[in-house]
Amino acid sequence: MELFESYDRRIDKILGVLKEYGIGSVEECRDICAAAGLDPYKIVKDVQPIAFENAGWAYTVGAAIAIKTNARTAVEAAKAIGIGLQSFCIPGSVAEDRKVGRGHGNLAAMLLQDETKCFCFLAGHESFAAAEGAIGIVRNANKARKVPLRVILNGLGKDAAQIISRINGFTYVQTQFDYKTGELNIVREIPYSKSERANVRCFGADDVREGVAIMHHEGVDVSITGNSTNPTRFQHPVAGTYKKECIEMGKKYFSVASGGGTGRTLHPDNMAAGPASYGMTDTMGRMHSDAQFAGSSSVPAHVEMMGFLGMGNNPMVGASVAVAVAVEGAAKAGKF
Repeated sequence: MELFESYDRRIDKILGVLKEYGIGSVEECRDICAAAGLDPYKIVKDVQPIAFENAGWAYTVGAAIAIKTNARTAVEAAKAIGIGLQSFCIPGSVAEDRKVGRGHGNLAAMLLQDETKCFCFLAGHESFAAAEGAIGIVRNANKARKVPLRVILNGLGKDAAQIISRINGFTYVQTQFDYKTGELNIVREIPYSKSERANVRCFGADDVREGVAIMHHEGVDVSITGNSTNPTRFQHPVAGTYKKECIEMGKKYFSVASGGGTGRTLHPDNMAAGPASYGMTDTMGRMHSDAQFAGSSSVPAHVEMMGFLGMGNNPMVGASVAVAVAVEGAAKAGKF
């Protein structure tokens, strides 16, 4: 029985990469991780239980490469994990073309560096996968950082933000935007738990202007867009506008576009467009992003369709951080 989905289309490339690090098989990667007291497969499933088998094995391969390269910090481990994830991209696929595996590794490394102060799941509260990703980050990132990383969700709709906060134990931040002055006011903050989940602050905006104001208020350094119900009305316009204004201010802002790839056209006419059927979500992401992922921010099957892993892009952010921090912990404990 095959270990994971699309095994035949992936394994030759994976083995070619593993050979560079003196590893003979995917199963050997599992043994290398186990010897260091690590179980990346379990970490992946803990972040998004519906993730495919190939996601668990990809992170196992990535962690083994981190160990083989003697990664001593979570930042080093994250970049090595990205190499492992990239090896799972099916040759000729959208994911391979965009180097999504290395992109995820580099994004995790960015979140583990103290220079990044605030990370935003943009339009995240419309997707439970954003919550899964956020939880994975707040549980792990600060173990490897000197300055705690602030994690926010910024999406359309105040009711939606409060509901997702209550369900997940986040802190709901109610804002009111003054359209005359352009000022954003905090009305109230409601923490829905006493755990680390309350460190995730969830905002709901009435429109793009308020969404951009929230980004400025929180000083977002890095964000990843969702690809949910309002991609053309909220997350991509917010990211693009905030990017433009950050450039004008001389502020660094790294924008990641999740979603896109084939499908997600948003209009039936596009279905007859052949190769142009990437759709508006993909097109808008190209306009503002520093890195563009492939497939859904939440749905494993859609990311798998792009030739990558069966795991939502947002949960993958949390998994990458969690596995990288686990590798650093094993290194500090002298396990390798």
